[in-house]
Amino acid sequence: MTDRVERSGLRVDAALARFVEEQVLPPIGRDAAGFWSGFSSLVTELAPRNRGLLERRDALQALIDSWHLQRAGKAIDQREYQHFLREIGYLLPEPEAFTITTQGVDAEIATMAGPQLVVPALNARFLLNAANARWGSLYDALYGTDALDAEPATGKGYDPVRGAAVIAEGRRFLDKALPLATGSWADLESPDVDLRDPGQYLGETQGGKLYRSNGLAIEILFDPTSDVGRTDRIGIADIVLEAALTTIVDLEDSVAAVDAQDKLAAYANWLGVIRGDLTDTFEKGGRTQTRQLASDKTVSTPSGDDVSLSGRSLLFVRNVGHLMTNPAILQADGSEIPEGIMDAVLTSAISAQDVKRLTRFGNSREGAIYIVKPKMHGPEECAFTNDLFDAVEDLLELPRYTIKVGVMDEERRTSANLAACIHAVKDRIVFINTGFLDRTGDEIHTSMRAGPIIRKNAIKGSSWIAAYEKRNVAIGLRHGLSGVAQIGKGMWAAPDRMCDMLEQKIGHPRTGANTAWVPSPTAATLHAMHYHEVDVFGLREEMKGADVPGLDLLLQVPLADGVNWSEAEIRDELDNNAQGLLGYVVRWIDQGVGCSKVPDIEDVGLMEDRATLRISSQHMANWLLHGVCSEDQVMDSLRRMAAKVDAQNAGDPLYELMAGNWDTSFAFRAACDLVFKGVDQPNGYTEPLLHAWRRRKKENLAEVGNFAEV
Repeated sequence: MTDRVERSGLRVDAALARFVEEQVLPPIGRDAAGFWSGFSSLVTELAPRNRGLLERRDALQALIDSWHLQRAGKAIDQREYQHFLREIGYLLPEPEAFTITTQGVDAEIATMAGPQLVVPALNARFLLNAANARWGSLYDALYGTDALDAEPATGKGYDPVRGAAVIAEGRRFLDKALPLATGSWADLESPDVDLRDPGQYLGETQGGKLYRSNGLAIEILFDPTSDVGRTDRIGIADIVLEAALTTIVDLEDSVAAVDAQDKLAAYANWLGVIRGDLTDTFEKGGRTQTRQLASDKTVSTPSGDDVSLSGRSLLFVRNVGHLMTNPAILQADGSEIPEGIMDAVLTSAISAQDVKRLTRFGNSREGAIYIVKPKMHGPEECAFTNDLFDAVEDLLELPRYTIKVGVMDEERRTSANLAACIHAVKDRIVFINTGFLDRTGDEIHTSMRAGPIIRKNAIKGSSWIAAYEKRNVAIGLRHGLSGVAQIGKGMWAAPDRMCDMLEQKIGHPRTGANTAWVPSPTAATLHAMHYHEVDVFGLREEMKGADVPGLDLLLQVPLADGVNWSEAEIRDELDNNAQGLLGYVVRWIDQGVGCSKVPDIEDVGLMEDRATLRISSQHMANWLLHGVCSEDQVMDSLRRMAAKVDAQNAGDPLYELMAGNWDTSFAFRAACDLVFKGVDQPNGYTEPLLHAWRRRKKENLAEVGNFAEV
């Protein structure tokens, strides 16, 4: 039973209340009684509006379901379909021409182009790694991955053959990013270089020289005594790239935070990284290591001045969306408050220490708080977020628009009304991006009653996907995001396939996006090479006035009209979905791991979070609904794939077997619920079921622990 304290009509988890009152409020000079009173009033005013927006989602979905059922078996005529969507208010009028007016945005977001990391707030070590990924060793990234044609080195010690290949690739990169007046970096006999553009040279660092290409820094380190430097003709020991310009510290899809204990741990890590004193001690390679935030980098310029460059990624925090509530704080009637409201208040209160310059390093030089808001459905929900942030600023006595918002274009109603969504937050928006995975999950659920959906992998080639990606960039540029805000693209999911990433992910900056998600600091370093090759802001000048793809393409439903799959194809599709679903759910429910590298059905490690789960569960639910497969076929796949997932996790001492434990494995039962109850889940989201089963698992673990103590 959670210990609670009364605070102005709110019943707050006692540990969370102590954290807020002892660590969050005193540094910013806020009185606890006044804070809780204002928080309570904010909840009283905004929680009913939050509920109303969710009811509106359900009402629209019911109307869409009914429309598809009435037209069963008929092809979708886009003119008729869009008329219907406008009639019910799903499609809204385009706003008059406008330009966003956001001010006070850090350069990493507004005027630079480079990789972005997303990291679970609950894992301190990962959080520190991501924050420190502002700078990354290109040599390490090339040496330790499959980025080169040759396989990564194995065994202990330095492999000079591999090292030579890395050095050669480094020279090729320098020739592209920092071309010499004549010749190649590979032919230099001295560290003194004559650049084609002398303005690229910034100055000297400790042990090296700093340059700039397409707005990103490149540090060349010299050490002729090191293993690498002694094999290099001019003693280059490493090439260090400015890599993860920004990082999203995630409270949402990559974490399993279901109660006050989980939320407090996440908020404490956010406070630590904002304050600058977060550390983590762990065992690695038989040694105890402690990680902390990196210091800034000092550059001595040719003019004799010393300039400090940030040693850390600029941090966003991703709050949860509007859907979920959390038992950490209850209203007077015992109901849980909306988790998104709680996140907005508490993450902003923590960030206020940075705004007031009370932190060790500082995050935003502009005094801004950056919050990514996911899973919003249309402009009404964006407007609600704007009002929520107004209220939080008033509560914390922060200037208006201190809190900037990132709008994730990952729900169908937002994609179809993107300009209106941007308009609703036009004074504080700093980020839009596309998220193929959640967007696909919502695509399936919105059109659940229309008919069977094509196979999951085929969806990537659907016409709506191409329109969605192009519209996002074109609409963002049309309304003035360039030079003010980020336009981003989605995740590369395979952290062990860096060669493929280098080949394919250059497509993201080529769309005009000035950031894209990567799964690790190493991937950020490698992806940074793409932004040296593509001048994103120059490309945008060429894209001015580009047409925005219309709704006819965006709203095409990926139905499998007239397709009759073989039994083998159905089994293959079910197995693929079931394996991915179980591989993720078993860690979420049993161990509270919200994001990790999960082996797929071919044993390829992929970074998985709730968005991938949403697709798999909704796809299986759709095929069940339309009779493509039977319940027995689904259960057969789930049971066989449970055994496969068990085998894939054989080396994990904390892992609990699912196979054979069909009734007692909470993870397996949760996976079954996600499929068999998938049609009825709000917008196809997995959170309600995951949270319910995780809470049951935590209660079970507590009961076992109490019994062991007795």
